[in-house]
Amino acid sequence: MNKKVIIAGGGTGGHIFPAIAIANALKKIEPSIDILFVGAKGKMEMEKVPQAGYPIEGLDIAGFNRSSLIKNIGLPFKLIKSFFQVRKIVTDFMPDAVVGVGGYSSFPVLRYAQARGIPTFIHESNSFAGKSNMMLGKKATRVFVASDGMDKFFPADKLMITGNPVRSTIVRNTITREQGMEYFGLDPAKKTVLATGGSLGAKGINEALDGQIDLFAKNNIQLIWQTGKPYAEKAAERAVENKNIWVNSFITQMEYAYAAADVVISRSGAMAIAELCVVKKPAVLVPFPFAAEDHQTVNAQHLVSKQAAIMVKDSEAKEKLVNTAIGLAKNEQQQATLKENIGKLAVTNADEVIGREILKVVAEIVDKLKG
Repeated sequence: MNKKVIIAGGGTGGHIFPAIAIANALKKIEPSIDILFVGAKGKMEMEKVPQAGYPIEGLDIAGFNRSSLIKNIGLPFKLIKSFFQVRKIVTDFMPDAVVGVGGYSSFPVLRYAQARGIPTFIHESNSFAGKSNMMLGKKATRVFVASDGMDKFFPADKLMITGNPVRSTIVRNTITREQGMEYFGLDPAKKTVLATGGSLGAKGINEALDGQIDLFAKNNIQLIWQTGKPYAEKAAERAVENKNIWVNSFITQMEYAYAAADVVISRSGAMAIAELCVVKKPAVLVPFPFAAEDHQTVNAQHLVSKQAAIMVKDSEAKEKLVNTAIGLAKNEQQQATLKENIGKLAVTNADEVIGREILKVVAEIVDKLKG
């Protein structure tokens, strides 16, 4: 019988792309494996997972809305409904294992699997664990983490340090700088800055760029600006005025963007940093100030302490970000130092390590049941 695995979670690219990387690794190790994704209806996984070639089931579930308490009235009903949906999905698919990658859709799936005695695996990408992952970690079969010191969140005997899975298109990227420039219609002779706020965009980065956008043209520097949907329209207007700027809400093929960029402006979520380490790009990091326990600042400072990145606080971005990025784009010696140091932190096979461990544990459990 083919092994069957459910991968649950999503909400942002930081959860979805590692999940797809794990799925691809499982398929590579054991091509006959059946993989089913479970996500939240209306979220980006419902689009990105099928694009990657995998089936997905959507749950009627939503996260807690901190900005508008009135919007949380229907939450208990959605949670109850999602548990009924999960029960049907798990009963119909009959998985040998369930993997949770974070995001609120992972919680009911893993909770139900644990109640049924199905092996569960968690991937926690951040240096500060999410609350649902901490709750699920107590009964998880294995918890995969990016770095040491995570025993303050999870049982030590369940931890396995793997690093964070990076998309294979980025790990195995052979695209040249010239091909990257051609993809964006930019001039290969000019220095180029890539600004990305993650799949949903970053308000602090967008406003800082918008406020001093003219400085890029004045310094003969090009900008690839990934805005997220909320800022896309406003940024597009700025791009019409400035021919040295490429703007879009989302970059489908990030490997071209990394190939084209001399310098990257980015948030400092765990997955963004994992990719920057792999592509060895000089980076100006702007931590999201409202991340749990300010873990994005911790992530950024970890790189800064190793002379592997520059950090600009979100609260100082309007004054400092553009000048810092332009200064770095003009300083090739500083770029070389940052490239060398960030490259030392790269992990390129986390997806394979995770995939092999899942299959090994499942095989051991099957053997025990047979015995």
